[in-house]
Amino acid sequence: MDRTVIAYVIYLVVSVGLTVWVARTLSRNGRIFLADVLHGDEKLADAVNHLLVVGFYLVNLGFVALYLSDDQTVTDTRGIFEALSTKLGVVLLVLGGMHLGNVYVLNRIRRRGLLEREQVPPVAPQGWTAPAAGA
Repeated sequence: MDRTVIAYVIYLVVSVGLTVWVARTLSRNGRIFLADVLHGDEKLADAVNHLLVVGFYLVNLGFVALYLSDDQTVTDTRGIFEALSTKLGVVLLVLGGMHLGNVYVLNRIRRRGLLEREQVPPVAPQGWTAPAAGA
C-alpha cells in the first residue's frame, strides 16, 4: 500500500473519530445550557440540540472530506507525520472554531432572554398613585 494512502486512512479515522467525540461531548453537555437558553423547555432544547449536532456533523465531515486530497506524495514515514500533523491541526482548529461560534450565538440568545425576563415586573401593578399637587 502506498504511504499516501496510509496517511489518508489515518487522517480519516482520526478526523472522523474526533468529530464524533466532540459532537457527542457538546451534545451531552450543551443540553443543560440549551434548556436554560430556551427557558426550561426540555423538548425544544432536545430538538435544537439534535439539529445542532446534525449541522455540526455535516459541516465538519464535509470539511474533512474536502481537505482529504493533497498535492504532495508521501515518500517516507516522516512525510506521513508531517502531512497528518498539518491536516489534523487544521481539522482541530475548525472543530474549535465551530464550538466557539455555537457558544457565542447561544450566549447571545441567553443574554437576550435574561434581559427580556428582567423587563417584566415580578408583581402585577396593584393600582396607581395620583401625581403630587405641586408638580
